[in-house]
Amino acid sequence: ILNFISQKSSGFFLPNSFILCKNTLNEPNFIESGDMFGKEVVKLITELDMHEDIRPFNEQVMRQVFEEMQTLYKANLMDSNAIQNERNNALLPSVHFRHTALLRNKRCILAYLYHRIRRLRQMRWELGSILPTEITANLLNAEMQWFQNYNKSLATYMRSIGDDHGLNLTVNMSPPKTLYVEVKCLSDFGKLELDDGEIITLKKNTYHLLPRAICEPLIRQGILEHHNA
Repeated sequence: ILNFISQKSSGFFLPNSFILCKNTLNEPNFIESGDMFGKEVVKLITELDMHEDIRPFNEQVMRQVFEEMQTLYKANLMDSNAIQNERNNALLPSVHFRHTALLRNKRCILAYLYHRIRRLRQMRWELGSILPTEITANLLNAEMQWFQNYNKSLATYMRSIGDDHGLNLTVNMSPPKTLYVEVKCLSDFGKLELDDGEIITLKKNTYHLLPRAICEPLIRQGILEHHNA
């Protein structure tokens, strides 16, 4: 199944209404379970649409989709052998239907995995190189490894541009109007060292006038917020 998933998708989707041949309707999966193929994988796409953050990896639904795909593949393999050996072309519509269902499941799984990675990449730019524990707790080991590799690649690139000190592209995503900004501390963060060596203590409900370059990452992490006097 994993080898099948990794192949290039042809982009087929099942129609909203199915016109099924007699052979397909007689399959035990349809009559006994009462469920249509592709029902489980839609839950993954619905989850992406309902939540903007990264939720725990839905292993249960993913396993059910894989089992469904294995069932479809075995049924197609059996019918394909019958078509080849017995010249039974009446089975072709069933094979085509199952193949279309397989392609749809594959495309939805790829979309689920891709959007989790895309949101993870966005968090690197918004939150910095260290993710909050509530985010990392929802990641697979492979996703965490991808994030670390992306971190290294981005850091290497940023060191290679600008002057001798490199250029931090994650700071000032929008052109700043001022170099300093007044902020309010939302939590007890502790000591913060500025570029000139000065050390300040960020305590909850205190106000500070700080360089924007230092404030931006802390604002994105929810430690500081802009204060409009």
